[in-house]
Amino acid sequence: MKAFYSRLTFSWLLAGVIGLQQLPVQAQSKSTKPPIAPLPEKTGVLSVTLNPDTTVTSSHEVTVKGQRIPYKAIAGTQPVWDAEGKAIAGLFYTYYERTDVKDRSTRPLVISFNGGPGTPSVWMQIAYTGPRLLNIDDEGYPVQPYGIRENPQSILDIADILYVDPANTGFSRLTGKDVPREKFFGVNADVKYLAEWINTFVTRHNRWASPKYLIGESYGTTRVSGLALELQNAQWMYLNGVILVSPTELGIKRNGPVSAALRLPYFTATAWYHKALPPALQQKDLNDILPEVENFTIQELIPAISMGGFLDEQKRKSIAAKMAYYSGLSEKVIQQHNLTVSTGFFWKELLRDKGYTVGRLDSRYRGIDKEDAGDYPDYNAELTSWLHAFTPAINIYLREELQFRTDLKYLMFGPVHPWNNENDHTGENLRDAMASNPYLHVMIQSGYYDGACDYFNAKYSMWQLDPGGRLKDRLSWRGYRSGHMMYLRKDDLTTGNDDIRAFIRASVPKAGQPAKY
Repeated sequence: MKAFYSRLTFSWLLAGVIGLQQLPVQAQSKSTKPPIAPLPEKTGVLSVTLNPDTTVTSSHEVTVKGQRIPYKAIAGTQPVWDAEGKAIAGLFYTYYERTDVKDRSTRPLVISFNGGPGTPSVWMQIAYTGPRLLNIDDEGYPVQPYGIRENPQSILDIADILYVDPANTGFSRLTGKDVPREKFFGVNADVKYLAEWINTFVTRHNRWASPKYLIGESYGTTRVSGLALELQNAQWMYLNGVILVSPTELGIKRNGPVSAALRLPYFTATAWYHKALPPALQQKDLNDILPEVENFTIQELIPAISMGGFLDEQKRKSIAAKMAYYSGLSEKVIQQHNLTVSTGFFWKELLRDKGYTVGRLDSRYRGIDKEDAGDYPDYNAELTSWLHAFTPAINIYLREELQFRTDLKYLMFGPVHPWNNENDHTGENLRDAMASNPYLHVMIQSGYYDGACDYFNAKYSMWQLDPGGRLKDRLSWRGYRSGHMMYLRKDDLTTGNDDIRAFIRASVPKAGQPAKY
């Protein structure tokens, strides 16, 4: 079990990646860069100590949807203060502001977080919504040379964007060893200090009048769901929208039969991708298959698993046969697992006879284990495919193009553990925020091949967010043919950003429209 949770913890640290063609490393945007500060002649302690309050500003252009857009990029740090006004951490951020917009009171501001907990905002910044993209192919696989290029799908055409690296991720650091870690590293502590930090940023950059949005991915969805209410209650800051990319369970309970059953539609999608379904299903389009599987899961599978060992034997056999039909696994294997096949075993078993495992965060990826035997893959096939592309790309971008000069290591995975997960009510926090703010809309984005935060669990969370059905006109869900970082795939990079644009446009009220029921 210890090995399993080690893998699980490492996997959850990840957040996102993109899809594009192989392109040169050098920057392609028109930029006005500040002079490069010389490196110190000798490397010492000061070169790896973060200044908690500093900025570097540069000017650029990007073409989005055929439109040339001028913008400034601010790479910097902003303090987190304690109750006595002492800086106890410096958070690194990158802020993009379109410069040909005169009235910012109607210009949306999108604040972006990734997940883990323990990862910085790198994933969505250079892979999804930002003005720059890293080099990978159209399906998301790494290519060399490493580097970045313009993002023609960026949402910078309709919104300014702030990417935040929480404490001990990216270049962000606590200011000393005596800083209490419990002020940062837990579900509720994380939300509390980040809400204060956002208040300061919005004040410094004169964005109080702007429509505001939060977007989070993976654990970042837990973070922004909690922030939606914390910003309202503690900062008196009201949002127009929250975007949940590959959401976690958000503290919404689904133990026992429900948890076991909700995996099946993800199994179906992954088996369909790998052509492991029976011919009658395989010949259909994925979107034609999934509603059928979802209905079976809700109407038949949950009740069957709930009966446990007292399920009628003939019914048990019938359910196992349907599960085999929909999952690509054998009926015998499903019976051996008492109808509750774990995701870990599925990743190992689906292509076992072909000598492959499938990825956890994106099950399109294949891995090769030392032995075909076993119940869990040796490694997550998608992680090694992504990390070696992102790390050089973000270092090239921040240090060379944006000219943020430091000898600090950019932490792709930061020291944030132990993390206090107690009292996670972030799903309920989001519901409360929606109920008390008629302007607030929520959109969920999920990849069908994500086995970590699967799409059907995301739908379930959406349903449970609104058990009374009174908020459903402000809740929406979108599915994509990719994985956890659904924007890995070039087609989904385009569609996902277009969906964000449409969401923002629909959730900015008309001038004078009151926030009332």
